[in-house]
Amino acid sequence: MNKTGFLAKTLKRFRRDEAGNFALMLGATVPVLMIGVGFGVNLVQMNGTKQRMASALDAALVSTARDITSGKIKAADAKATALTFLETNAEGGFIVPGSVHFTKFIVDKASSTIEASAAARTKLAFAVFAMDAEQDIAVDAGTLYSDKKVEVAMMLDVTGSMAGQKLKDLKVAAKNAVSTFLAGQAAGSDRVRLSVVPYADAVNVGSLSNVIHYETGYTTAEPPKLTDPVAVSYHPDNCATERKGSNQFSDANPNAGKINRDFRLAFCPSAKLQPLTADKAKLNATIDSFVANGYTAGHIGVQWSWYMLSPKWKTVLPAASRPGNYNDKKVMKFAILMTDGEFNTAFAGVANGAATRGAQGARSRANAETLCAEMKKKGIEVFTIGFQLNTAAAKGVMKKCASDTSNYYETSNGGELDAAFQEIARNIERLTIAH
Repeated sequence: MNKTGFLAKTLKRFRRDEAGNFALMLGATVPVLMIGVGFGVNLVQMNGTKQRMASALDAALVSTARDITSGKIKAADAKATALTFLETNAEGGFIVPGSVHFTKFIVDKASSTIEASAAARTKLAFAVFAMDAEQDIAVDAGTLYSDKKVEVAMMLDVTGSMAGQKLKDLKVAAKNAVSTFLAGQAAGSDRVRLSVVPYADAVNVGSLSNVIHYETGYTTAEPPKLTDPVAVSYHPDNCATERKGSNQFSDANPNAGKINRDFRLAFCPSAKLQPLTADKAKLNATIDSFVANGYTAGHIGVQWSWYMLSPKWKTVLPAASRPGNYNDKKVMKFAILMTDGEFNTAFAGVANGAATRGAQGARSRANAETLCAEMKKKGIEVFTIGFQLNTAAAKGVMKKCASDTSNYYETSNGGELDAAFQEIARNIERLTIAH
């Protein structure tokens, strides 16, 4: 046999041997590969279930915490509420129906926390490596809730420069803020209460007019106390200007001295202030009553915003509107101060015969800054909003009044104004949970 024939036969035998070896190798390898694939599919199923459960548990606890915070449910009802939410959002996918349950659920009132562990069974596609056809998947989560009460005074600009679209924008933004603050709050709950303080040359105090000292002429004297006998006098309106004398920059009760109504006041806004309330209809009615007119005595708006949050004013406010005490750790107080221009009007300390309207910018701004500083000393967190401000002086007083640089907002249109109020509302919610 020649060399060529011998080589051809040898190659044929090699190919026959190779095919047999490959068949043997394939027969041994395929089961291993199938087991690996099955195990991989199982891992995907288990990881998917774990992610689904973790997401649903987080959402259930956050929703339940919000319900406790808003007063919609009691802490004792938290587990049942959370389980309903968890079952609704977790079941599906590879989870065995009816298997979702809590293995731990703790509401700690001392730390205002909710801790939970939850589990569910997932049906595996491949029972490999002696794995059961169903596997338990467990997850843990925790969150904070707040049992604090919230008091918010909103000082809102209704001066003449707010006429037209600006006032429309303010009404929309303010009413949206009311809705956000009171969202989810149970009927009859007073956990969150709001006060609305519209201002221009003065503040119309409405039913609180008994605390006003109506001046009939120029005076620098201390106003009488609420309990002092005074002669009956004509009340031209229910507006108040600054408190004069030693209590000008304090929140002292009217029993220490009434609030002056300067005899030179030329304009009283028609919209009346609304003391603290959780009544959405009352708050919206006040906002709807806004009419743009007058000058800007911003410090008087600041003053009355403080009064609405001051526990020293309890004796003259309706029972449902009485503020909590400053030292009550279960109460948090906030002021939102809004303006569209420079503060420019003041009365206290202005000489007889001198102009008051539009001519007292430095005085009004300085007084506002002093009142803001005193208010913050009492633990009131202040947020400020400038609406289309175009001077450094206007921006400066709002920046100084804010409790922090991040608490000051500049807005240039209705959408930005609305967004500022919404962000403040969310920040206040976060602050009540974090503290």
